[in-house]
Amino acid sequence: MALSAKDTERLRTLAQKYAAIAALPQQKERRAGWIRFNMLENERPRALMDQIPWNELNVDGCLDCHVEDPYWRGVETWLLQEMYKWDHMPCDMVVDPYIKIPRPIHSSGWGLDAKVKRLLLDNTSDVASQAMECLINDPEDLEKIHTPTLTLDKTRQEEIAQEADCLFSGIVPWRFTGMIMHLGAWDTIAYWMGVENCYIELMDRPEMMHALMEKMTQGYLGQIEQANALRLFDTQIHYCHCSQTYRSDDVEQPDGTSHDAWAFGLAQLFTSVSPSVTRDFECAYMERIFPHFKHIYYGCCDRLDDRMEIVSRLPNVRKISCSPWSHREAFAEKLPKSIIMSNKPSPAMLATTAFDEDAVRADLRRTIDAARNNGVHLEMILKDISTVRYEPQRLWRYSQIALEECMKG
Repeated sequence: MALSAKDTERLRTLAQKYAAIAALPQQKERRAGWIRFNMLENERPRALMDQIPWNELNVDGCLDCHVEDPYWRGVETWLLQEMYKWDHMPCDMVVDPYIKIPRPIHSSGWGLDAKVKRLLLDNTSDVASQAMECLINDPEDLEKIHTPTLTLDKTRQEEIAQEADCLFSGIVPWRFTGMIMHLGAWDTIAYWMGVENCYIELMDRPEMMHALMEKMTQGYLGQIEQANALRLFDTQIHYCHCSQTYRSDDVEQPDGTSHDAWAFGLAQLFTSVSPSVTRDFECAYMERIFPHFKHIYYGCCDRLDDRMEIVSRLPNVRKISCSPWSHREAFAEKLPKSIIMSNKPSPAMLATTAFDEDAVRADLRRTIDAARNNGVHLEMILKDISTVRYEPQRLWRYSQIALEECMKG
């Protein structure tokens, strides 16, 4: 069905605003700076923001969506959020000179559908307390897990391409975006079993959990094989797990393979297990998967400073997450100089009764000093932000402070 005149006008208007931002001279300068940074050249620390409580920022209706078509409404949302970030809290973000449009890629799933109860404190937010029903109670339940089947809807892709040509012709180029593979097996398992049950079974039935991870590993390898055959991997989105990934040695192409792509792995619930469990139940399996990718971003909210010697040896790791649960000085001291320290400042600093700018600045300074004293490259990504108490100015000011501190080096 053709796009309505109303949807077309709305998207073209947004595209014009986006194109004006993307054409600013500082975009090239920022992109070049990120390339040098990611290639481990002598560059100052970088700052970014992502995973933002958008429900609390739309105080004047500037983020309201008006497009009726479901697919293009998603593109409208992306455009609005990118421009909002640039206008109010850009940090070191780069706006690429083209609009990014998702390819219609579908997955059949693993065969298990998580059963989750959610408790919301704010009905406008996606942030919730969750309780998972355990779906894996015996080894026989592992038979329910199957390698997902990946498909590309080529007919729909051609329709989208034709629509994009009409929408953005004469305004700004556009590109399809493909897959950035999420290799966080234990995130998925936690939804199938619940975190507490995972801990119990790791102690009581480790052989079953090894069998489960073997299933997951075969599933990931199967998906990589499928995606490579269909050339679904993204090599030009320049973003992986909230981090800018520009590099001078990357080859951009509209339909790539895993050997040219980024992926990200993590085992967040392993913050509360021993390093040896991370080695045996996470790294032993990722060592078979990561070689299929050119670059890996590893970690998220997991504590990793106490097991750095294990995770830093994983193949093709370029960045490792230093979460609020890691001791940042120990992290920087143990991190190999060939890997970037991707620090995650605590978002709790934006949720206090009063926003304490001095505390924010001191926290950022502590991290920058830890990285500089140990000679490691540092990016700081404020993410997983549940609330700013409906005061978007907190994020705007945080962006300014973070950039000021990074400029000091």
